[in-house]
Amino acid sequence: MTTDVTIIGAGLGGLTLARVLHVHGIPVTVHEAEASPTARAQGGMLDIHDHNGQLALEAAGLHEEFRGLVLEGRQASRALAPDGTVLLDEPDDGTGGRPEVQRGELRRLLLDSLPEGTVRWGRKVSGVRALGGGRHEVAFADGTTVVTRLLVGADGAWSRVRPLLSAATPEYTGTSFVETYLYDADTRHPAAAKAVGGGSMYALAPGKGITAHRESGGTLHTYVALARPLEWFDGVDFTGAGPAAARIAGEFEGWAPELTALITDGETAPVLRPLYALPDEHRWDRVPGVTLLGDAAHLMLPSGEGANLAMYDAARLGELLAAHPGDTEAALTAYEREMFPRGAAEAVEAGRLHALMFGDDSPHGLLALFTGRDRPA
Repeated sequence: MTTDVTIIGAGLGGLTLARVLHVHGIPVTVHEAEASPTARAQGGMLDIHDHNGQLALEAAGLHEEFRGLVLEGRQASRALAPDGTVLLDEPDDGTGGRPEVQRGELRRLLLDSLPEGTVRWGRKVSGVRALGGGRHEVAFADGTTVVTRLLVGADGAWSRVRPLLSAATPEYTGTSFVETYLYDADTRHPAAAKAVGGGSMYALAPGKGITAHRESGGTLHTYVALARPLEWFDGVDFTGAGPAAARIAGEFEGWAPELTALITDGETAPVLRPLYALPDEHRWDRVPGVTLLGDAAHLMLPSGEGANLAMYDAARLGELLAAHPGDTEAALTAYEREMFPRGAAEAVEAGRLHALMFGDDSPHGLLALFTGRDRPA
């Protein structure tokens, strides 16, 4: 089978591109390795920024529907010292440009905006190869193949499409997150719930930290950060909740119990999330008929920009393809020309934020960022 536009990956970036192309009357097929839309949990909260993510949703014609998903009050931020002292408490006054939504609900909005059959589920890519003339063949684990005139890799950190363009592979950054959840926290875990407050909470120290976010339904979603080699985590048994939680919490000895409870009282087995990144200046020479977006193109440290960038990449690529009918290469050239510096700048900023959060001056660097004291006069 030969198609005009094939997207690999039904994350937020791939679905945004599919939606923008659909708005412009351009047929597209999305192939996703997951068996169904509900095959796995879709992560937690996302702050969708007014300068990129929201612009992408406007291009997709979904901004009003997006506003209906926003959880009020979740832009509040708190910073605590390890002993629980409140260092900063900024309420959500409703004027911020980063409203919060559940990732799964945003993905569902995008899925529902596409014609039935646009996304093909259970299509795990086993290989890709160039056929010449800008055409590419994608092989799937089920033995089927598809030939396409435009292949877009929206397939994340370990993209199977990226090798067509670049030999770069993600490298471990030296820090890992450990993810835990507390449910019905206001009733069952009131001290931890009070510490987190109504939005985001940060308790940081050099090389480590406990961050948490209040999601819908009284859920507290925690990411514990530890700057340790991967080999250190090999010694942690993540198959059960108790031993792993105790081992991770042991790295925070002496911290306030309402903070360590976010680890030890977790109601799911802690999940290890090593942080990988591509080089800040990752780019490639133009290859006809193929490109990347989102983490496949510019995987970086967490900064709140990853999903927003993926969606904005997708919207711009869709708009440029629509603006250059019959000249895909002109569209791809224009897209990559603006995407490369945008991704590089955000990667550098993500590295700066990571240093402020977990560097030698933590938490004072982050407090300065929140209060504006680090900005040039």
